[in-house]
Amino acid sequence: MPRPRIPLLSEDRIADAAIELVDSGDPFGVNALARRLGVTPSSLYNHVDGRDGIIELMRGRLGRRYLPELPEGAWDEVVAETLRGMRRLYAGHPAVVPLLVGKTITDPSVIASYDGLTTALIDGGFPDDEVLAVVAVLDSFALGFGLDLASPDDIWQPQGETRTLGRLLGSAERGSTRSERAFELGLELLLESLRLRLARISAR
Repeated sequence: MPRPRIPLLSEDRIADAAIELVDSGDPFGVNALARRLGVTPSSLYNHVDGRDGIIELMRGRLGRRYLPELPEGAWDEVVAETLRGMRRLYAGHPAVVPLLVGKTITDPSVIASYDGLTTALIDGGFPDDEVLAVVAVLDSFALGFGLDLASPDDIWQPQGETRTLGRLLGSAERGSTRSERAFELGLELLLESLRLRLARISAR
């Protein structure tokens, strides 16, 4: 029998199926993924190193999808574009988030993205001993706003009298419009605080 022109399994196909599995809300695991792909678990182990390997394939696939090119420019431009891409990733696949944050990052393309981010911060003047802490802050910011975009249209719904919140909600934006405005405002505030810190560091 001739060999098929397209291999039954590939890393991209495994990653895509795993992402679809997690997004669907079904339990995630090697056996469940094998069933979705119509193969045996042993076939998967020929391509990936178990559950952790599958998670890294998912991370890399999503990273290339939402951050296809490493941002260039000044440090604040790199930060802004990186955070926008990360937010879209987390918002598009909130069920994948616990898997990603619960495992050490090893995927080469995602490592390259973090390397570009840390390099931009160092080149911008941030000290070595603060850069990884800054990156952790940026990660948390993108993660929080990614999940915020998946929130319901109405975040607050007071059931009684309020001093201020109810009045503000009467004219407030809702849904993705609210989330987008909040994200961009938060990004502006974050960048302003980092610029201020950088100025203080430079003045020492």
